Amino acid sequence: MPTKPVVTLRPRTDADLDALYAIAADLETWEERNPGRPAIPTRERWESRLLAREAEPDGSVSFVVDADGTAVGNIGVFDIDDLARHGEVGIALAPSARGQGIGTAAMAQILEFAFVRANLRRVHLEVIASNARAIRAYEKAGFVVEGRQREHAWVRGHYEDIVRMGILRSEWTADRSA
Repeated sequence: MPTKPVVTLRPRTDADLDALYAIAADLETWEERNPGRPAIPTRERWESRLLAREAEPDGSVSFVVDADGTAVGNIGVFDIDDLARHGEVGIALAPSARGQGIGTAAMAQILEFAFVRANLRRVHLEVIASNARAIRAYEKAGFVVEGRQREHAWVRGHYEDIVRMGILRSEWTADRSA
């Protein structure tokens, strides 16, 4: 039985750019990562936007998902509300990194960061309804379905619901104690 990879969250390095751009430019998984119309940026434009976001931080926090020393994705907390203490989490993994527990491990680590380090009391996310595998993984991490936006996304030729999921710090703490 193969061993599970060691998953860590770490800052981005220049050596990660190729792997991260490959994820950003993957048209097959576009709708799983983005709510808007598919528009693959050029490498130069993508890199320019990335560097601009890092130079002018807006309070969001982003990490590279590292599996056994290799960048396989990114994860972060954004749209943080400093008064109400909540934020949205997003994750994107290379297709080759899926189904190995890497996303589950990364999500556990970003939730710990959000609740313990960033002092958030609530974290939420959005996922297309047909992405049942992701929904199961988010439920495994403790997220619950809070609602849905009916036919909100245009995905591969038809409308799909967006499922809104959330987890409270009190629920996360209770799950860890159990």
